[in-house]
Amino acid sequence: MIIVTLVICAILAFYFYVYLSNRVVANALTILAVAGVVASIFFIVKNDHDHYGMHNVTETKTQRIYSASPSKNLPMMLYQSIGTADKHRVYVYKTSASAKKTNHTRAKVTTSNTVKRTTGHNRIVTIKTYREYKNSTAKFWFGLADNGHQYVKEHNTIYINKNWTVLSAPQAKKLQKLASSKSYQAKQKAAATAYVKKAVMAAMMKNPSMTAAQQKQVTQQAAAAYQAQAMQQLIKQVKAE
Repeated sequence: MIIVTLVICAILAFYFYVYLSNRVVANALTILAVAGVVASIFFIVKNDHDHYGMHNVTETKTQRIYSASPSKNLPMMLYQSIGTADKHRVYVYKTSASAKKTNHTRAKVTTSNTVKRTTGHNRIVTIKTYREYKNSTAKFWFGLADNGHQYVKEHNTIYINKNWTVLSAPQAKKLQKLASSKSYQAKQKAAATAYVKKAVMAAMMKNPSMTAAQQKQVTQQAAAAYQAQAMQQLIKQVKAE
């Protein structure tokens, strides 16, 4: 309506100034009409620049997330830095355990992210901020600008369990390359064998009457413990480089 008022006031100012023969009345009405034009322009600029007649509202959405890593034993939250300063990141995840495609947070400067550790479900809580008209009067006057429900920004709080590893996409690729290299696997195989043997010997010293089933259980637990320890060391190495 403010745009309509601007047009009407401009037309009236022209009409009053040109077509009214009584100059006193013409000048007075023209001044009023011009004042209407100026006031309309002022509030249009105020609405566009300072969002006059509007206020911020938020919408909150919670989404369960799952690791983007193909390994079930090494859940990960991956991210990709936007720009060279690493001020903005896009985080990658899946929305279900069986999902083949990954999702990611928005790659916009209006999107911010915070990663927090939790003992609950892995999830992402998204709070989006929009501008809405304060009331029906504001919508009546500025509705033609079509700026209602205007997106402003969003913030994602990403809650992940303590067993999740946070790596950048390049770091994840490097980790995969190192872990799959023949030299690394050969080295770890020998070290794992020694670690398991030592663990079994220690267990048998405590319990010389261990059965074969018990020895097998100790062997499996020691192997798993060594693999987890070796992977954490490799992750630290990748992060440090």
